[in-house]
Amino acid sequence: MLSYKNSTKIIEESGVDTAIISVGATEQFGPYLPMHLDTLIAEKFAEAFGDVLNAYVLPTLPFNTSEEHASYKGTITVSPNVLTGMLEEMIVNLSKQGFKKFVLCNGHGGAYWEAAFVKHLNYKYPEMILITGHRHQAWEDALKETGIEGLKERHAGFLSVCTAMWLCPELVNVASMGSDIPIENNRFADYVSWDRLTKDGCWGKFEKGVYTEEQLAMIGKTFWTSFIEKRSERLKETLENAYQIKMC
Repeated sequence: MLSYKNSTKIIEESGVDTAIISVGATEQFGPYLPMHLDTLIAEKFAEAFGDVLNAYVLPTLPFNTSEEHASYKGTITVSPNVLTGMLEEMIVNLSKQGFKKFVLCNGHGGAYWEAAFVKHLNYKYPEMILITGHRHQAWEDALKETGIEGLKERHAGFLSVCTAMWLCPELVNVASMGSDIPIENNRFADYVSWDRLTKDGCWGKFEKGVYTEEQLAMIGKTFWTSFIEKRSERLKETLENAYQIKMC
């Protein structure tokens, strides 16, 4: 794996033609968790994909379409037009340098622009391929392997606390947060700011004292390691086959 921490000489001499572009987010995670969790997750994806593909890994972009969280102080949201415009500029720039294969990984569940962007760029630029590391049922399978099968939460609940306790425990104030969200609120989640739909920004619930901090961290590590591994499966095969089919 290569990254922006290497010199341009090393990257040039490597002959690498695959780049990993990742997007995180800076958004509220309830009252007690740091706002960069999605960025940390995207970085984990990028590193794993970079290892599998022996690719060039760019730094993770820390902003995304976080409109539902925008009323919470500190959250940054950008429009899908601005974000995808920047990503397209990056890909075009790298294409001119000889990169032909691109993998986009995203740490923010609310990034609905992703699928349309990938489809459009593959249509617009016939000389390159852009894919994501998708695997059907990977999320559900990882929940099952972790022993939390059936967990129903959208954001800043139990799994988010576990994730933070694994990735950045020094930044976490372990305290109960969140509440049971009425099922009918799901209808409005993509249309209304979450300060109108949740008690404290958490679409899920965490109760302190049920698990130790060490157990929380292990749950976070086990889940994300499993999920990332599952999304990495056959990634190289998929990328190479897609590129060959498109070039033919």
